[in-house]
Amino acid sequence: MFIKDVESCVKFQAEDSVQICELLHSERDGINLPYSVAHASLNPGRKSISHRLKSSSEVYYFLEGEGVIYIDSEQARVKPGQAVIIPPGSWQHLCNTGTCDLKFLCIVYPFWRKGDEEVQSIA
Repeated sequence: MFIKDVESCVKFQAEDSVQICELLHSERDGINLPYSVAHASLNPGRKSISHRLKSSSEVYYFLEGEGVIYIDSEQARVKPGQAVIIPPGSWQHLCNTGTCDLKFLCIVYPFWRKGDEEVQSIA
């Protein structure tokens, strides 16, 4: 049995300014999964940097807070209980429009790899 607790998970700041805790990752946890799962948090009033996964798809499942998600030329308000599919190659970012942290799960298939992520340069 494999259990990992978000409270004791090592957190880091991702390149897109979101705080990340990798809950399940095949390469780092020594488990055989074709996907990865991370718990993410974005502070109130903050916006992540536009980025994309070139060959992996993502699902964001929102747990707490509220915000706006931007995927390519589309945008939508998000709140707890909603899941959003982000197709491979789609430029995307989030804006926390609420007064508390925007918390969500990131499910990536195939599992997240640094070389697959591209962050949009800021001119």
